[in-house]
Amino acid sequence: MTTTTAEDFQYLQWFLFDRSAIVLAEEKQYLVESRLLPVVQRSGVDSITDLVRALRRGDRPTETAVIDAMTTNETSWFRDASPFDALRKVVLPDMIANNVTRRRLSIWSAACSTGQELYSVAMLLDAEFAEVASWKLDLLGTDISTSVVERARSGKFSALEINRGLPASNLVRYFTRDGAQFVIADALKSTTRFELFNLAKPWPPMQDHDLILLRNVLIYFDSTTKQRVLKAARSHLRPGGYLFLGTAETTRGLVEGFTAVPVAGTTVYRREEA
Repeated sequence: MTTTTAEDFQYLQWFLFDRSAIVLAEEKQYLVESRLLPVVQRSGVDSITDLVRALRRGDRPTETAVIDAMTTNETSWFRDASPFDALRKVVLPDMIANNVTRRRLSIWSAACSTGQELYSVAMLLDAEFAEVASWKLDLLGTDISTSVVERARSGKFSALEINRGLPASNLVRYFTRDGAQFVIADALKSTTRFELFNLAKPWPPMQDHDLILLRNVLIYFDSTTKQRVLKAARSHLRPGGYLFLGTAETTRGLVEGFTAVPVAGTTVYRREEA
């Protein structure tokens, strides 16, 4: 049986919300079927109902496979021009000026998918901000999906992925060819690290960051989860640090302590000093 029963769909709604705070609307049953049928085939079971049975008994490989399949991992290089213009023209220069004494920068790409966003930031720092070459750079990428974190760590990308926004000059400068794949340079890769992280669960102790990229994530959460995540992000930003959200996302009406700053055709959010 390849279709999803009402009972299975309700359980999947609960499971996804419990594990990742993703709200699966009633009209998304088609999405469940399109994304989970390949998991059914790979798992060697007969139906989505069989997957749900495995979830009910706490089968961890099945849990991981379902979460990987149901989370959205849309990404590209230098995704959306305006946020990267804001980084280049205002945010990174300000962050660097504020950290001259410390000589370190901490940047976190939350929900990093396969790593293009964080690697894009690393390229930008290397190409246009030579003054930080000798600084301590902590460039962290996290995601709830095990498979995309492993791919981000590998630093290997297909030609199709490379063609999604990567300038030709960056391809020449930062990648080598390995058969059908392109591999990011070790010098750039060594400045990054990628870890599993569930934004919807309590956050473990971690250092404060100068910049948190939390783009196109809140749209999948309910208001309570959005508030909790934004409060946690604020508490893990250095005073004066920056938060980037997606174009359809905002801190307004959800959390205090951020100043909206229009810059380069977009809006960034700066943590207030006090």
